Amino acid sequence: MSERIDWFLDAPDGILAADAPELADELLAIGEAVLERWLVAHDREPTDAQVEGFRLLALHRQAAKGDPSFNACRESCRELVYHRNLVKDDPSAEDVVRNLRFGAMVARHLILFIGGKLENSGLGEFCCSSRPLRQDETAQGSARHL
Repeated sequence: MSERIDWFLDAPDGILAADAPELADELLAIGEAVLERWLVAHDREPTDAQVEGFRLLALHRQAAKGDPSFNACRESCRELVYHRNLVKDDPSAEDVVRNLRFGAMVARHLILFIGGKLENSGLGEFCCSSRPLRQDETAQGSARHL
């Protein structure tokens, strides 16, 4: 997958522009594949459901259940959907290539984040979405000092 992301970043503008809608869908599929790998690695069957019309968002929701630190990549999933929608809405737009490349960078971020979480499950605990976890730890630590 990383090699394909490199291709998106290095491909000539004309090639990207010529197949923009299909390439936008491919980036979304890459995001889905990354989340599927996470779920399979945790012995969970990836859902075929959709959230807000997108399987990627349903896969994220499924992966985040029981792991609040996984919410650190929620906005990345939404960004990938957003850039896909920009491209699909107007494939001849002047900034279509920029939107594809930005989508590729977001997909790379997902690859790196989820790959990192597979190595270190605590990755993402800094995220504001996992704040209740940190508050519980702080409260427990404070209680020990009393």
